[in-house]
Amino acid sequence: QVQLVESGGGLVQPGESLRLSCAASGITFRTYGMSWYRQAPGKERELVASITSVSGIRNYANSVKGRFTISRDNAKNTVYLQMNSLKPEDTAVYYCNARKDWYDYWGQGTQVTVSS
Repeated sequence: QVQLVESGGGLVQPGESLRLSCAASGITFRTYGMSWYRQAPGKERELVASITSVSGIRNYANSVKGRFTISRDNAKNTVYLQMNSLKPEDTAVYYCNARKDWYDYWGQGTQVTVSS
């Protein structure tokens, strides 16, 4: 059974940092492209960052470039999202995604709230 379990969300003040983690099981992790998405209330889910399986090429949404960093540890079957200089508009539920060919798996999400 495939499981993606996110952790690390919480309530922080503007300008602070958080690191999200997503631990995967039930898949050959190193062969999957991994991504973080987010969904704010009343908005569509959007891609935040992605990292490819082999070459580790990273892509970011324009809104988070320079502030967020995606990374993966294939030995730990875990993908991370380091979020710095957080803004209120980063408030959302953050979801981990694993994708390869027609296989597409999602985590349950973790809430990130940025508020003073």
